[in-house]
Amino acid sequence: MMQPMKGGLSFFHPASLLATWFGIGLLPGTKGTYGTIAALPFAWLILDQIGQWALAGASLALFCVGLWASGIYAARAGQHDPQDVVIDEVSGVWLALSVGTASLVHFAIGFALFRLFDGRKPWPVSWGEARPGALGIMLDDLIAGALSAALLLILVTAGV
Repeated sequence: MMQPMKGGLSFFHPASLLATWFGIGLLPGTKGTYGTIAALPFAWLILDQIGQWALAGASLALFCVGLWASGIYAARAGQHDPQDVVIDEVSGVWLALSVGTASLVHFAIGFALFRLFDGRKPWPVSWGEARPGALGIMLDDLIAGALSAALLLILVTAGV
């Protein structure tokens, strides 16, 4: 039987499952990178089978779900922005990849740009992170995804 997590929240609680992206955020090490990598197969499937608009829409829908899930998880953990929460990376990288194609080149570039913006947190990413509560958890990654998408779109338009 799975033991309760931080703040008594069960691993199987929907907020916990979603916030940690089905447990990926509980792995030791670079949780944000793991969350981003775990997002890639889903992004590939959505992009390849349904298209760019569907991936962008899924990113925004997941952002809304992430506000709920990360808010509950952070409150129960008693932390402002728990590292275990990686649904924000999933939402952000999906947005970054939504302007490309389901190709290894576009995914590699989108992944690298997203991790760069998410890790370095230049303005306006840092502004998003400074927002209170769940909005701050989620918004910085959505902004990092939007900046990554803008650069990837320039590269795609240039023929990369």
